[in-house]
Amino acid sequence: HTEAAVAMAMAFFLLAAAASAAVAGASWSPRPEGDLVTGLPGQPEVGFKHYAGYVDVGTGGDKALFYWFFEAEQEPEKKPLMLWLNGGPGCSSIAYGAAQELGPFLVRGYGANLTRNAYAWNKAVNLLFLEAPVGVGFSYTNKTADLGRLGDRVTAQDSYTFLLNWLAKFPEFKGRDFYIAGESYAGHYVPQLADLIYEGNKAAGRGSIINLKGFMIGNAVLNDETDQLGMVEYAWSHAIISDELHSAVTRECDSFKEEADGGRPGKGCSSAVRAFMGAFDDIDIYSIYTPTCLSPSAGSASAAPRSSRLVTAPRLFSQHEAWHMMRRAPAGYDPCTEAYVTRYFNRQDVQRALHANRTGLKYPYSPCSAVISKWNDSPATVLPVLKKLMAAGLRVWVYSLNSHAICDATQRRHGREGAGDVDAVQRQRDEAAGAGEERVAGVVLQAAGSWVGGGVRGGADAGDGARGGAPGAALRARPLARHALPLPPGPAPAGRRSTL
Repeated sequence: HTEAAVAMAMAFFLLAAAASAAVAGASWSPRPEGDLVTGLPGQPEVGFKHYAGYVDVGTGGDKALFYWFFEAEQEPEKKPLMLWLNGGPGCSSIAYGAAQELGPFLVRGYGANLTRNAYAWNKAVNLLFLEAPVGVGFSYTNKTADLGRLGDRVTAQDSYTFLLNWLAKFPEFKGRDFYIAGESYAGHYVPQLADLIYEGNKAAGRGSIINLKGFMIGNAVLNDETDQLGMVEYAWSHAIISDELHSAVTRECDSFKEEADGGRPGKGCSSAVRAFMGAFDDIDIYSIYTPTCLSPSAGSASAAPRSSRLVTAPRLFSQHEAWHMMRRAPAGYDPCTEAYVTRYFNRQDVQRALHANRTGLKYPYSPCSAVISKWNDSPATVLPVLKKLMAAGLRVWVYSLNSHAICDATQRRHGREGAGDVDAVQRQRDEAAGAGEERVAGVVLQAAGSWVGGGVRGGADAGDGARGGAPGAALRARPLARHALPLPPGPAPAGRRSTL
């Protein structure tokens, strides 16, 4: 995303925070002061505290996940708690989410200086970032065999164990309104974790219930069939592939229908998919309108290695080596931010300040894991999980941004039937800052129940991260967020508009 996506979701949580503030805040309890971050290189002076460190998810400290927590800028005792997850699978919520997207400190160069993020989400919530599973970022296991067992199931279970143990370290947040948010492959992580919380709460004692209220996912991987078809149609509609290639891919791959649903891909499907991926050789598939990083440092071993085989992909595409050679991460107006972040978190003084790398990992820090080479389980669809949790009363918001060629708004159009019939399609507007003129912010698709889908007009990179863009772009998303939270119990009145 650009800062547009940040403000969109921030507005969502500001509303949630306002509702939470009406309830008396939990009494303060001792925090793990050994995890308090002080002396972080380049950090500007701030009025809030932040903590970083490890939470054990194994036995005897042999397996632990790394976190970075920022209390809300104002009245943290009254604000909800939100967990942010990046996808991959195998990519870091700290390298991307915290340091490039929605955290209060952004890494904007190869030096040690950090920049305050004017659109940081801890203006609205107490903000928790988690590196999961083990092998991602600073999270580790002392058993090599654990790396060969990873997949959706292990990631969800370890993340749930992390949450329970983290709340034991920060007991003031027990019972606090809790939300989960994420992007890309977190379209799997977020609902799967929410489902474990929902089921765990049924058997939990009063003091160990996690007060989950809802979740949202941007540019989400949700359903292989529609995700793959949406990618192809997006590329065709943006003149990245030809009419002939579009026809060949959809024909030979039988519109990517699952074999269980009668799909019968032809012999030419594999070569058609390779040709499709070749069209992105010189284009950032995560942000088609932005340049790529040309800095010599970006390609060095100390910068941002891009050899991970676990790039977000529906299963048919991920069978091809060409997919794994694609540029992985968007970078907004500055395409080198991934390289900046890699260098920053490999600094020993930064690791000391964050209480990170306590076991002395034998590999350098990288935004996406270089040690996870196998992913054992990944269901073709998570739509049944979304349906289940919506029926249970959780609020679900799925949105896509419009310069992102993976997990894009086209896919949401194809996949929305998994959430229910769409009751209303509305074009949302906002005013350009200081200009007194209205501009299109995006489109809301509201389904019956507690699901909202939407497309948001973004800036340079409306894709997988808030890594750049003009601050004014953030205003475009506020009506979408304001629309999304109330979600009346019945169908939305036809033609209702929201103007800021």
